[in-house]
Amino acid sequence: MSGVWTLRVARPTNQLEEIAEMYRFGLGLTTLARFVDHEGFSGVILGDAGHPYHFEFTTRPEHGVAAAPDPDDLLVFYVPSESEWEAGCARMIDAGFRQVPSLNPYWDVAGRTFADLDGYRVVLQRGIWAA
Repeated sequence: MSGVWTLRVARPTNQLEEIAEMYRFGLGLTTLARFVDHEGFSGVILGDAGHPYHFEFTTRPEHGVAAAPDPDDLLVFYVPSESEWEAGCARMIDAGFRQVPSLNPYWDVAGRTFADLDGYRVVLQRGIWAA
């Protein structure tokens, strides 16, 4: 593999502005791009210039989004610093995420699981990921 690959997680929502604001504030992201009525789709791309991942949230007024996902559909962030983890968990609540028990109890041992307005879940795991 040559170069750094960039991951973009894209998903639709019926609550574009609210969801974008939750993730922007809760995960400390910045708005990288916005688009309006691009072939019927409008959206927001969030991320951080220093990280090789982005989140894209889209809406299409004439196409409503289906029901919320399975409770085991997760975005997981490993947060190495205890103080950063605590601050991150507090930001998630302040951003409007709800803390929920994880379907898989593994994530509750050293992490916290949060649900957004659409029912999608984000885990902030305390520690460093190691293979």
